[in-house]
Amino acid sequence: MAEAQTAVQAEETAAVQAEEQMENEVEQEIKKASAQNRRYLRPREMFAFLLTSFGQKNLNQFINAYRQFFMISFLGLSGSAYGSIIMFESIYDALDDTLSGLIVDRTRTRWGKLRPYLIITTPVWGLAILMMFSTPAFLTTTTFKVIWAVVAIFAHNLGMSYFNTFNILLYNVTPNINERNNLIAAQKFMELFGTWIPSFLPFFIDFLPKLTNNSVGQEDVYLGFAFIMVVISAGTAIYGFFVLRERVPLASKEQIKSVSIWESFKIAFKNRPMLVLQLNYFFNGFKSVGSSSEVFFWTHNAGKQSYATIAGLFTGIPNYFIVPLAPKIIRKIGARNAGVLAGLFGGVAYTVLWLIGYKPFGEWDSARNIILNMICITLMLTICGLPNQLINVVGAVLQGDVYDYGEWKYGVRNEALIATVSGYFQKLANAVTGLLSGVVITWVGYEAHTDVFGNVVRETDVGVLDGFWILFCLLPAFARFMYGVSLLFFNVRGEFKRQMLQDLEERRAEKIAAMQQEGSAPADGSGAAPAPHDTE
Repeated sequence: MAEAQTAVQAEETAAVQAEEQMENEVEQEIKKASAQNRRYLRPREMFAFLLTSFGQKNLNQFINAYRQFFMISFLGLSGSAYGSIIMFESIYDALDDTLSGLIVDRTRTRWGKLRPYLIITTPVWGLAILMMFSTPAFLTTTTFKVIWAVVAIFAHNLGMSYFNTFNILLYNVTPNINERNNLIAAQKFMELFGTWIPSFLPFFIDFLPKLTNNSVGQEDVYLGFAFIMVVISAGTAIYGFFVLRERVPLASKEQIKSVSIWESFKIAFKNRPMLVLQLNYFFNGFKSVGSSSEVFFWTHNAGKQSYATIAGLFTGIPNYFIVPLAPKIIRKIGARNAGVLAGLFGGVAYTVLWLIGYKPFGEWDSARNIILNMICITLMLTICGLPNQLINVVGAVLQGDVYDYGEWKYGVRNEALIATVSGYFQKLANAVTGLLSGVVITWVGYEAHTDVFGNVVRETDVGVLDGFWILFCLLPAFARFMYGVSLLFFNVRGEFKRQMLQDLEERRAEKIAAMQQEGSAPADGSGAAPAPHDTE
């Protein structure tokens, strides 16, 4: 009888334990479901992030589009001299990024590790940009001009080495991957408006000197716009500093000390997805060689820089529809696959544009030919640009995967150091493309000429004009093809990515719980466990 009672009690105990276990499992699932729906970003923060992105995009667009043209055409640098400066600047910048990455990753302030750099670097890059678009009277020799350009370009990149932590901040303002991806798409949509202000510059270049009888020259217009770009970017960055918050848990001082500088570099270099993504960036960087020649094409082949602005009014329209669709496309076929298809499509489109030519309806010497040629080129550029914003969103999403993979693989989230190592490869690409962007102008046989008022004289040599067209089309075609092919080797996707993100979620929750027990968790609850990640 006693044995029977003992057996019954054991069964009852087992049943109670099973029920408690099931309740615990249900509770955990409820917590996960609750976390999955959690939103961290306040509307004011989203606005601040997008506004800061808007200012940064305006600034970068202005510099990338006009710096080379200004320094060759007005400062008087040769194409080879400019290209050599950019090449050596890229090498220096890679060394500087080593220090900046280590400093940023080890920064621990009451404002976080990234936000302070939004404001303390502003005077450096702001002054450097004004230098890049000015030609003081004391620059009377080639040596003085080269020194002036070197100081301006190097100082600009020194400031940007730290200011560009804004791009890493994207992955720290929220641990919810759904919210992060939506913010990425919103950022890329906002950046479409970030090209508007620089796009007005050609109109002022073409017409303001004439309206003022050359009392305001083209050089003055460039400097004025440089000042406007600096004010906008600096103002939006300062606003972002005061509004944004960092929410992904920081590594403790003990964790930072436990990983040596050398070990940190070894970890970063062993990040396989990062290496693949850098190969992707390297090939895609060749597009900048063609992009840097666009001003030369519109000025000399077409006859007016303002034609670029007119074309841009139409070529950018599809982007406003592509960007909102990007998250859906990525969820449907995956970020890697979306990037591959976008790259191959862009390569084919640019090749077709080159085959059509820049004057399919005749020389740009009559109103009829100008209108027809503009319609043709604008239509083709619109087709070529269809995948551009999808590529931008894909790149940001894959960069987030790289950071997540590093944290999952090695236990420490060293975004700034990974960004530094990434910078080595990007600086290598920049060194090559920077050199080429200047050298190719020399290769095509172009020499800058200005009139008595200092305005650029239009080139008439057919060989030079054809060279500008090749740079305008075929280099972007090559860049897009290689962008798509290189992404085939990116392996953070599918089931592997799903399991990785699930592991990360559990580890972060444990870290937050430990911080709360020690009393070091953020008082505002911003260190709560992250939401489960959507998968591809």
